[in-house]
Amino acid sequence: MSQRFFGLALSTMLYALCPPVEAQQPTKVPTIGYLSTTSRSTNAARIEAFRQGLRELGYVDGKNIVVEYRYAEGKLDRLRELAAELVRLKVDVIVTAGGQSTPPAKEATSTIPIVMSHDPDPVASGFVASLARPSGNITGLSSLAPELNGKRLEILKEIRPGLSRVAVFGTSTTAGTTRMVRETELAAGAFQVQLQYLDVRDPKDIEAAFRDATQGSPDAALVLQSAVFNSRRKQIAALAARSRLPAMYEAATFVHDGGLMSYGVIGTELFRRAAYFVDKILKGAKPADLPVEQPTKFEFVINLKAAKQIGLTIPPNVLARADKVIR
Repeated sequence: MSQRFFGLALSTMLYALCPPVEAQQPTKVPTIGYLSTTSRSTNAARIEAFRQGLRELGYVDGKNIVVEYRYAEGKLDRLRELAAELVRLKVDVIVTAGGQSTPPAKEATSTIPIVMSHDPDPVASGFVASLARPSGNITGLSSLAPELNGKRLEILKEIRPGLSRVAVFGTSTTAGTTRMVRETELAAGAFQVQLQYLDVRDPKDIEAAFRDATQGSPDAALVLQSAVFNSRRKQIAALAARSRLPAMYEAATFVHDGGLMSYGVIGTELFRRAAYFVDKILKGAKPADLPVEQPTKFEFVINLKAAKQIGLTIPPNVLARADKVIR
């Protein structure tokens, strides 16, 4: 009897020391899919901004969250395959690093939440029903690129008072380009400037586009938002310098890579802010209930080295307005 009692007591004690079965189950670590049209090196600053945003919200890659990065390396035809791969991995949310990576993600899934890091016109692109009420599985940030081209033309006219002809480089297959061109044409009419539009759909056509542009004897150039251009920033800056064209870009990354000037949203801020949407979704929010955000911070960046290279003097009043000056 005493042996049976001892055995029962021992069993009871051991059972009490064992944690509940459910407590032994490891907590599922959320997985984020990150889809980019460019390479990791090209997108390094923005990736770091996104990671910083995650850290600010308590997420550390490899510890309490996993980020699966997929880069198309400028080969846009790979995006569909990469998006499908992220869906097969059953990621909890997909972050798209630009307007051209959102369509293949949208095509790949209608259930996994998608966060746009930036898009010039998500409504016209068909990604959301409206900025206030996205209504589907996509939300995120709009870069407001079309509305800024008037300001970019205005700055070009300030540094070239006799400005009468501007070469506009765009990619017709990029979401929002039609609206960007329309907004630029409206501004050009007000400034009495003639536009020469050059459609560049592939990186291999960039050099030929600059040759065609110089034949029209433009006074300056405006480079619209496009993944094609973003993947070839240094090449474009070098071609603009060789053509002695004062060029205005939509992102400061072009200026840091040798371009003359940029006026636009702070790209790294958009990527940092994308982490906010990821956090909300991981905590149970639905993309349809998260309004698309529009940027409120803009920056004007000038590269004086690039100005000197083409023999251009930036007027003091324009220089004084710059948020950053590269000397």
